[in-house]
Amino acid sequence: MPALNLRLNGQAVATEVAPTTLLVDLIREGRQLTGTHSGCDTAQCGACTVLVDGRPVKSCSVLALQLQGRELTTVEGLPALAGAAATAEGLHPLQDAFMACHGLQCGFCTAGMLMAAAGLLQANPAPSDAEIAHALEGNLCRCTGYVNIIAAVRQAAQAMRGVSAQGAQA
Repeated sequence: MPALNLRLNGQAVATEVAPTTLLVDLIREGRQLTGTHSGCDTAQCGACTVLVDGRPVKSCSVLALQLQGRELTTVEGLPALAGAAATAEGLHPLQDAFMACHGLQCGFCTAGMLMAAAGLLQANPAPSDAEIAHALEGNLCRCTGYVNIIAAVRQAAQAMRGVSAQGAQA
């Protein structure tokens, strides 16, 4: 089997994988990181979204070997991305905001939503609601309706920029 070397949630990983192994299977079965969900297996629902080199990718549509030498971040690695913006509980501001804004219900889509939002906020720290909605287009939620999800991403963006909920600089 071919060797695969990558960075997973900030740690170097060397493993062997079959050429046909999907990234989602490597994450869930090979590394036991079950926060990433496998929903539709056709890249339609977004539940399997992870960050590859900081950009959102649907892991059910990528072969694991395509990540040779790359940086992979799963929802388990999200708090480390927050750096100084992490909450006192060690959460990424997105995780904190999803709880505060009721941006989750059953939780199946949540990891994918968080990772898509994290990719957006890395590229655009002050997105408009329209930009948030566009970034989350490929992630489906059957429970919440998206209003609270967009509010959560907006709140997290403000927290990461040091802006209070009232809009004043903290």
